[in-house]
Amino acid sequence: MIRLIFGLLLSTVLAIVGGIFCIPLLKKIKAGQTILHYVKTHENKNGTPTMGGLFFIASSSLVFVLLGGYKSKVALVSLSIGLAYLIVGFLDDFIKIKYKKNQGLKAYQKIIFQLGVAIVAGVYAYKSGMTIFYLPFINAQVNLGFFTIPTIIIIFLAITNSVNLTDGLDGLAGQVSAVYLIFIIVLTILQCENFNVLYLSVEEYENLQLLSACLIGAILGFLTFNVNKASVFMGDTGSLSLGGFIGAISIFTLNSFFIPIIGIMFVMSSISVIIQVLYFKKTRKRVFLMAPLHHHFQLKGYSETKISYIYVLITIFFGLISLLSYL
Repeated sequence: MIRLIFGLLLSTVLAIVGGIFCIPLLKKIKAGQTILHYVKTHENKNGTPTMGGLFFIASSSLVFVLLGGYKSKVALVSLSIGLAYLIVGFLDDFIKIKYKKNQGLKAYQKIIFQLGVAIVAGVYAYKSGMTIFYLPFINAQVNLGFFTIPTIIIIFLAITNSVNLTDGLDGLAGQVSAVYLIFIIVLTILQCENFNVLYLSVEEYENLQLLSACLIGAILGFLTFNVNKASVFMGDTGSLSLGGFIGAISIFTLNSFFIPIIGIMFVMSSISVIIQVLYFKKTRKRVFLMAPLHHHFQLKGYSETKISYIYVLITIFFGLISLLSYL
């Protein structure tokens, strides 16, 4: 527990220091976000530096390595997956900045990159015997065997894009992600205490918890600059990487099926976009004023701060529900 707290605190400090030095640099190289012309409520954010994910992911990764987390194989693979998604996000952000447009990589290019990382993760889990999935609420497990691979691929594609879609308001994705990771730490601690048979070593669990703690600390440091009114955005560099980390940590602690529960607001972001697109194609009308869902609430007159608070509150509520069967 001391190592977790130390990792969290050190990552927070490093992320704050990183922000102090990196944000002026991002401004100097004109790494500003181009806002879509139809997002009227965000017109004043045009040109705000993006790619803030670089300094808070770097901070958490550095602290994780310094505290010895890399010595366990599963935790190191999780770190590698998160950083692989960071590269995808960085390429996307770089193209946006270079050509001064809101679209970076084409959709199919993003999917190819994301799919490649997801396939590697799925095959690794299957080959390593991590085919067990803990079931929420009933304190039981299911073995998916070979179907672990397609399941993990779907999970990675879903969570990375869902976190990316949630990153639409100041502080929103960061706050929800931090709360999610707090509950993953608590969940894995309770599982280690409740299950007679563990499918990972205690050391692996501890290092995955450390990775989560380092990410939480770095996010808290980043939020110093990202809460309303944001002086930097995490960009796809940060949001895709966060999604990758959340997916990897959840999957390799065998808690994939908890993602749609604790991560309910990530799910709502994706579902609202899917509903909006399908309904509009069929009727030429919209269900929501704007998708993802947080933009609908914003156009309804709710402040970004209030929307973020509600998202966090709902995440905490469902996080607590997910713990009930272990208490």
